[in-house]
Amino acid sequence: MVNNSHVKNLVKILIGAAWIDGKIQPEERQYLREIAQVKGLANDPEIKPWLYELVPVKPNECYQWVKEYLGDRPTQEDYEDLIEAISGLIYSDGDVAVEEARLLSQLEELSKSSEAHPSIHNTLLRQIQKLYRRWVDVQN
Repeated sequence: MVNNSHVKNLVKILIGAAWIDGKIQPEERQYLREIAQVKGLANDPEIKPWLYELVPVKPNECYQWVKEYLGDRPTQEDYEDLIEAISGLIYSDGDVAVEEARLLSQLEELSKSSEAHPSIHNTLLRQIQKLYRRWVDVQN
């Protein structure tokens, strides 16, 4: 379910991704302000200091926000949406810094590993389905 805090976290990640190379490029600044406006967060008291570059964002903060955004059981779609959003920002200035590329690479690796290793939730669900089928077979 997408809610306002989820959208706010995404905007925070985008701001962090813009800061990840140490400074926000003019094109990134414009992109961020447009996104914040569209999402209704341009005047949000939590977002505003970062958005208007009053407070810098450290790389470890950005990575922490990514972790919080994805949660314990991110889906492939969660990764794809996040990669797409960050890519839009990163490519907005026509230059991909090493730190920005590293962030995208790490997300892509996490995405691939989540594909290769289904979540515990899915494994547990399959086990329950097997048990149920056996029970149904025994009843018949």
